[in-house]
Amino acid sequence: MESFQKIYHRACDRKGGESSLVILLGEGNQDHLIKHLSDDRLLSAFTKKIFQSGFVWRVVENKWSNFEESFFKFDIEKILMMPEEMLERKAADPKIIRNFNKVKTIKANAQMIFEEQNNSDEHKTFAEFIATWPTNNIIGLWAYLKKHGQRLGGNTGPYALRALGKDTFILSRDVEAYFRAHDIISGGIQSKSSLNAIQQTFNQWQKECNLSLSQISRLVAFATGDNSIQVE
Repeated sequence: MESFQKIYHRACDRKGGESSLVILLGEGNQDHLIKHLSDDRLLSAFTKKIFQSGFVWRVVENKWSNFEESFFKFDIEKILMMPEEMLERKAADPKIIRNFNKVKTIKANAQMIFEEQNNSDEHKTFAEFIATWPTNNIIGLWAYLKKHGQRLGGNTGPYALRALGKDTFILSRDVEAYFRAHDIISGGIQSKSSLNAIQQTFNQWQKECNLSLSQISRLVAFATGDNSIQVE
């Protein structure tokens, strides 16, 4: 495994120097801010990333105000009261993106949020649950979202967490290419052994620096492949 400093210096060379790289890496850990989010904002973020998955992100962004209006600003209680027939009608509305299978995830993920916050003695809101999850086991949070939510596996859950401000690495093509080129992983990127190896590597790099997982993730991408200055 390469040291953090070696990766950092290579990224500096590729991105025009340290001052430019620091700007590209963005802000550090912002987990403490997440607990102030309301649960409807979490459901909104999950839903947006689900609809953006495999689709043109800009189109989803342009229609998002219609999503907010159509689904009661993602109010958890109102969503959970929606009958199947209402979901079907809303899924056929041209003001949003008409995909019934993805629309159904809104209610399913609202249920996940509702159940977690009502069955736990450790936190009052789902936002607190997300905020306090330890980043040295961020893959455990990914696994939770995949198991208890709908369509939050793969990179969809991590991208949603990143959008909310949760510190997480992203398994972009450049990041995956790095781990394969250095023989840290060899099997499927989402296999348990691969995810554990990647998590352990990020944990080691964090011991060598004061950067967040998100920043290190970008750093690895900047030091790898044919990317220019575009973040993953």
